[in-house]
Amino acid sequence: MFSTAMAMHQHSNGKPAEQPLVTDAEQPILSTLISFRNRLAALKKDRGNYYRPNDIVSLYNDTLEQVRLLYSIRQGDKHDIMFKNRIDSVLDECFQLFSLFYLALGKSKEIPATYVQLVTIKQNIELFKESGIYTDADLEPFRTRLREIRQIVDHESDKDASEEADVIKPELKLVSRRLEQCEKELSALEETTRIISDELTPIYEELVHIRRRLTALSFLPHESVTDEAKGFQKRLIEIDDMRVDDRFVNQDTGEVAEGQTQIVGLLEECFDRLHDLMAEGSTVPKDMMPVYDRLMEIRIQLDKLLLTSRWTLRETDLWSYQVQLQDVDGLRKNGQFKDSTGEPAPQQAQAALNFLLHKCYNLLYKLLSSSEPVAETLMPVHNQLRTLRRCLLEVKKYGGPLSARDLYPYQMKLSSIDNLRVDGKFLDDEGHIPEGQAIVMSLLNECYDLMYELMATEVDE
Repeated sequence: MFSTAMAMHQHSNGKPAEQPLVTDAEQPILSTLISFRNRLAALKKDRGNYYRPNDIVSLYNDTLEQVRLLYSIRQGDKHDIMFKNRIDSVLDECFQLFSLFYLALGKSKEIPATYVQLVTIKQNIELFKESGIYTDADLEPFRTRLREIRQIVDHESDKDASEEADVIKPELKLVSRRLEQCEKELSALEETTRIISDELTPIYEELVHIRRRLTALSFLPHESVTDEAKGFQKRLIEIDDMRVDDRFVNQDTGEVAEGQTQIVGLLEECFDRLHDLMAEGSTVPKDMMPVYDRLMEIRIQLDKLLLTSRWTLRETDLWSYQVQLQDVDGLRKNGQFKDSTGEPAPQQAQAALNFLLHKCYNLLYKLLSSSEPVAETLMPVHNQLRTLRRCLLEVKKYGGPLSARDLYPYQMKLSSIDNLRVDGKFLDDEGHIPEGQAIVMSLLNECYDLMYELMATEVDE
């Protein structure tokens, strides 16, 4: 029923067909969803106030009602799984925004919070598939997160079954479909690395590293990369010399080792990239520089957020980067960037731009996956306790014997944080109990334990 593609994402397998028109019966639903999306966008821009959980959850439930109406209207229609019109695109945007809001509220273990993570995981997996350059270690973070999301989905499904719900919740159906797509595509990538023999795996991983480094070098001035490029050239020749009659063989048995296609193909690609690099140097042509500059700017901003996110990031801030990356991704046709004449950009430029695009998507995923299950109203307390704990650990490690006067500032800070509690809970400005109490209380108790340890060793002045 709903699209498996992203709202603004042009799939790399070619130019998508024109979307079917929205029927008269669906038009009121589209209008309502657009108004919901606009309200979410307005809430996202309001940095003067904390998000109110009741507002977000209420609007989310209203959206689900519209989804149920859409299901009932389409019930008798025979749409395939890829059917998509504008209403599906707007709905996808709404769910991605709701997902970011739920993360900001600390509700990371709930179904809505997983949606945007699945979107980003799928983007990363598709780029791995296109490039063919990845190791099992690259796939591990996505494998782990998909398992965690699977547990969340299965738990919610079991709960529905125990409550004998008549209809599967629409958000559960939508997330389950995306999850199954990610699991299927990840499994295909894992199969590619699984068939490489243990003996060839270290060579394969080294070639992946060299291939990525050659792409990174292509951004630099030609004269500054020559020495490193020559070093890679020497190593590639050494690897090539390991072949016997053009085959990599098992050193013990002399038999042809499994994974020839992957290793030989990657080795040849490394030689090609190396040749282009040493011949041409910087590989992004002038008419592709606007795309390059845009991706570099996004990458720099995401890198900064990764360093400061614990103190400055609102998860909803990531929406603008998601949209920008989807816009850049939409410039590709059949997985390739085109130059001003409509022709594919040079192969080395393709590799460089796709490398940057994938890097940005990966940074975006890291920011989403690092989101703490703590509501933003509790984040100031959470961050203060993390800083205090770090200080106390440093004092314990390097401070030596301390007097009561030395410990007094830490005691005062800990006491001031503890005094914020009301009936043992940290409350927001409206008296509600925000998400993340257990995590914050664990930090508070850990700080007290460290303080007691230090007090037990204090010396008289």
